[in-house]
Amino acid sequence: MQQILVQKFGGTSVQSEENRNYVMQHIKNALMNDHKVIVVVSALGRKPDPYATDSLLDLVDFPKNYNSSRELDILMSCGEKIASVVLSNELKKNHIRASALTGAQAGFITSDDFNEAKIKEVKPNRVFEAFKEHDVVVVAGFQGQTSDGDITTIGRGGSDTTAAAIGAAVNAERIEIFTDVNGIMTADPNMVRAARPLDIVTYTEISNLAYQGAKVIHPRAVEIAMQAKIPMRVRSTYIEDEGTLITASRIQELGTDIPDRLITGIAHMTSITQISVQTKDETDGLQSEVFKAMAESGISVDFINISPTGVLYTVPDSQTDKAVRILKTMGFYPEITRNCAKVSAVGAGMTGVPGVASKIVQSLTDAGVQILQSADSHTTIWVLIHEDDVKVAVNALHDVFALNIAEEKLV
Repeated sequence: MQQILVQKFGGTSVQSEENRNYVMQHIKNALMNDHKVIVVVSALGRKPDPYATDSLLDLVDFPKNYNSSRELDILMSCGEKIASVVLSNELKKNHIRASALTGAQAGFITSDDFNEAKIKEVKPNRVFEAFKEHDVVVVAGFQGQTSDGDITTIGRGGSDTTAAAIGAAVNAERIEIFTDVNGIMTADPNMVRAARPLDIVTYTEISNLAYQGAKVIHPRAVEIAMQAKIPMRVRSTYIEDEGTLITASRIQELGTDIPDRLITGIAHMTSITQISVQTKDETDGLQSEVFKAMAESGISVDFINISPTGVLYTVPDSQTDKAVRILKTMGFYPEITRNCAKVSAVGAGMTGVPGVASKIVQSLTDAGVQILQSADSHTTIWVLIHEDDVKVAVNALHDVFALNIAEEKLV
């Protein structure tokens, strides 16, 4: 059988006939290079477009609705199904042999965690059968079914994960993620005018950037591709450039020993609240009590600092009031700082290099940005700041590490 290429197109890429013409050209290019193509699609457009997922949820007044999570998944899976049939129809209109499949028909078996299901396995038998008579199989992303046959959705970013999982299942030559920007950028281009695309990054680098807020690709998709050892490309729908290659090793791809970048990029996340729980004396068990209570209430915590007399951590702004209520019922009186942001400098080359944290602190201080909290790992340094300062902070770090200066062309 011919090599299989997986191409994933997001909602804006498929929302209009004009945009779908660009999609069509990328598919035609793959076919001309003698590939069979699996195309994974998201729902058409974004709210208020009528078939976008959030628009469909408005039909039942979400979140104030009376449906179960199982019933919501029936509704939420519709947008991608519509997109798959619309694109398949246009491909056939252009004399391309195509067929549309739902996630379930494509073989996605998931857990029964409705709205946030996990992919348990992919059985691509029907995809292979479809390729006997068709050159393109259009698969509805973001969805699957349980072993009992219930429709499920796999959470935000699910179409990226769909593309990676089916790519791994069919041993694809490559997985291509098409977006509005031309590849992985050194920072959010809406925030940093000097941000530039990267030619090549490792799975680890992009996973770290994605987990810290870079929204170009879902980190779970990268992890799946890494485990299957399938290279990925992040490309623009609207131009022919190759974008960013994501692979296991820069050395492996380039055939030469090029050092890891000190800093690959700057990522950020907003809408965060800092919570401080302190006591006057050392209190055995305070830390475990607080985090156990958060976990039992389904509150996601991050940025944790622990001392003998208290804890400092962050929660999403949307969970702040709930967290404070719980702490007060436990007899604690937390101090909270709302409207914070986390800014992260990510780079595999920082491991063991002295002075990186000092450079970050100095650049933010010089820019007048107050650091509320900090932490680091081998490949990432995080700082918590006031949300009003996020643009200044991201630009300051982008400048101090000279991320606007392009490397010699690598691929």
